[in-house]
Amino acid sequence: MNAPMAGEYAALATVAVHRWNGASGHSQYDDVAEEVPVALEYNGIAHAVMLASPTDLEDFALGFSLSEGIIADRSELYDCDVMPGPDGIRVALRIAAARLAALKDRRRNLTGRTGCGLCGTESLQHAVRIPPMVSSSACFSAAELEAAFRQMESMQRLQHRTGATHAAAWLGPGAAIEHVREDVGRHNALDKLLGALASRRADFSRGAVLVTSRASYEMVQKAATLGIGMLAAVSAPTALAVRLAETAGISLAGFVRRQGHVVYAHGHRITQP
Repeated sequence: MNAPMAGEYAALATVAVHRWNGASGHSQYDDVAEEVPVALEYNGIAHAVMLASPTDLEDFALGFSLSEGIIADRSELYDCDVMPGPDGIRVALRIAAARLAALKDRRRNLTGRTGCGLCGTESLQHAVRIPPMVSSSACFSAAELEAAFRQMESMQRLQHRTGATHAAAWLGPGAAIEHVREDVGRHNALDKLLGALASRRADFSRGAVLVTSRASYEMVQKAATLGIGMLAAVSAPTALAVRLAETAGISLAGFVRRQGHVVYAHGHRITQP
């Protein structure tokens, strides 16, 4: 197996495998996705350790900070240093003092967020954050939405090599995919996308987020926190996600496949044939 050297991390590794097809088999090499501990520190204080793909980590740090409400605007993130080490990657962020004080008050430990959106949350009060009502001018036809998923699929380079990653994509007002981010964790892929958009000062109210996963509560919450009016998923939403989408004014679609989709909330932003 070709593993990264200490302090160096690639998006994938090559391993020796024995591939079987019925009764016949042969030896070959296969690409597998890397999964690396990534520690987020705010002003020198450890906040969360995530298992993530070691790519686009500046985008990830900014997107996570925004979608979790740690900062309200990219201008409140003063600095971001990505520092690989033998045990993982440390991302040191420097944020506004007022935001750090609010973060200390929350006292949240979010270890292991690739699998569960609420792992480590200390109380029921912190478990479900209700974002403000979204105001969005985004509107796409059903055909544009389904074509966008096909376009996103063609842009998932890491998934094509490994078969082990999720993707999140931004469908811009021109009905074309403008950005795609990939990660072994679906939450991480979304945060990377949100960070990439925020760093480019994108208008969140004019596009839609597409994800290659189920639409969980937290995916809807992250979109709503940044004022995104449409979330479309290749799989199903949860009931809590549907209720949050209704409350926050988000158009939520699931099972977006070739020639079909299911609208769960606020379908007025998706025009039908």
